[in-house]
Amino acid sequence: MQGRIVFATGNAGKIKEIRMIMEDTGMEVVSMKDAGITADIDENGKTYEENALIKARAVAAFTNDIVMADDSGLEIDYLNKEPGIYSARYMGHDTPYAFKNQKILDKLRDVPEEKRTARFVCAMALALPDGTTRTAQATMEGRIGYEIKGENGFGYDPILWLPEYGKTSAELTMEEKNRISHRGKALERMKDALKEALGE
Repeated sequence: MQGRIVFATGNAGKIKEIRMIMEDTGMEVVSMKDAGITADIDENGKTYEENALIKARAVAAFTNDIVMADDSGLEIDYLNKEPGIYSARYMGHDTPYAFKNQKILDKLRDVPEEKRTARFVCAMALALPDGTTRTAQATMEGRIGYEIKGENGFGYDPILWLPEYGKTSAELTMEEKNRISHRGKALERMKDALKEALGE
């Protein structure tokens, strides 16, 4: 596949992950900043998919490149699936994740193992220059751990414990994470949609 994908994010950690996963497509992946796009996007959707589409369409208005966007979040069953679609804005936009993660651990302090089920959800949207869009969604199931662990990843990665790996999402190598993560799986589905859209 040839060409360039503008990914609707300013998150450097996310762009790094996406570039690795999309490497085998041969397409260049750039952030909005790299593409010189500054769009003020109001993510007012009620679902991850709606928000991903809002972002993709907003950025697509500024470029003739293929645009991709995602909306992802952490759902904690014990907290009625909070923070969910508000994950990035949870406890305030500028609140550091170290603080958010500790607050979540405090809320679940006496909650037993079997009630700590949680997952990362990712919806991915693709906007093509002809105006058509595609979406894909995937999850990574786990539990909320008892402490902040791991230096890899970003956001809520240090508190999502993956029982089958015996470590948190932030303790996985990039290769492991890209293979099993919500974002990795959604992007793999997107690759198929891209091939189909580009007639390959």
